[in-house]
Order: sequence, then C-alpha cells, then structure tokens
Amino acid sequence: MESALERRRITFLRGHRAEWIALLFLLAKGYRPLARRYSAAGGEIDLIMMRGDTIAFVEVKARGSMDDALSAITATKRRRFSRAALAWLARHPHAQGKTWRADAVFIAPGRWPQHRVSAFELEMS
Repeated sequence: MESALERRRITFLRGHRAEWIALLFLLAKGYRPLARRYSAAGGEIDLIMMRGDTIAFVEVKARGSMDDALSAITATKRRRFSRAALAWLARHPHAQGKTWRADAVFIAPGRWPQHRVSAFELEMS
C-alpha cells in the first residue's frame, strides 16, 4: 500500500514533468520563458512566458483525465495566482506596457497538451 508521503512525492514529480511538457509545448509555439515556479504573495505561477507584447502567466494542471485537469483551477487558486502575478509585475516595471493574461496548459495521459489562452481573468485589484 502506498503511503501518504509516497503519494505526495509522485504528485510532486508528476507536476514537475507536466511543467516541463508545458514549457516545451509553449516554446514550440513561439513563447520565451521569463520565469518558472514563481512564488510570491501567497501564490505560485508555474510559468511566466512572453510572446510579442504579451506576457502569459501560465497555470499548468496535470490530472488523470482531461476533464479533471480542466476543472482543477478553483476560485481560491485564481485569487492566489493573481496576487502572485501582481507581485511579479510590481518587480518588473518593463512589463507595464505589455498585455497580460492568465493562460493554462492542461496535461492528461495519452492526450496532447491543451493550451487555453486567457483561461481565466486576472484579479488586478
């Protein structure tokens, strides 16, 4: 039987693998990375990517099925994510003239990654 510690380790490794897959997927689409696993203000952003004049704050979700991955970004997650995005923007004044958005990349076994542009609204207040 699997221990709680072992399950956490497996989940952690699955998350890292999904972030690498998402990073490579977005690189192939012409994005360039600005930050990975950015943490601030009680929230975390998996990837911060740029393409043209757009900065995409990217949440990566890996689940056993695509339906589970699609429903995994809760209201609490969106609030924490938005706080972290605001903190990153405050530390990077060059980003002020850019377009910002919250994207998501969903990963499920046996499926191509799904990149959702503007998957949810950033709470900028």
